[in-house]
Amino acid sequence: MRVAGLTVFLLMLSNVFMTFAWYAHLRELSAKPWMVAVLVSWGIAFFEYMLQVPANRIGYHVMSLGQLKILQEVITLSVFVPFAALYMKEPLKLDYLWAGLCILGAVFFIFRSKWAA
Repeated sequence: MRVAGLTVFLLMLSNVFMTFAWYAHLRELSAKPWMVAVLVSWGIAFFEYMLQVPANRIGYHVMSLGQLKILQEVITLSVFVPFAALYMKEPLKLDYLWAGLCILGAVFFIFRSKWAA
């Protein structure tokens, strides 16, 4: 369980960097040339990868590749929704809830064999 917890923790931190690398330039660098946004995003993404690669290597000891991917998607939505609402000032919509429920279905199907064992 410690391995899974460490994996989740590292993936959450990684996702914070990823979300900023992918979307913060829309707010912060919109007046700059796109190449500036690319370079800044790459710089931020470096830190994402410094967390994401070890997280996946650690997690792969106790989870399948598919389980790691679905876990990543759950974490991505969990980080993205607060980012969109709080940082980007986007309105919260029920669509996020429906998307979350769909991802929970994916969690059920990808992890059910592990829970049955």
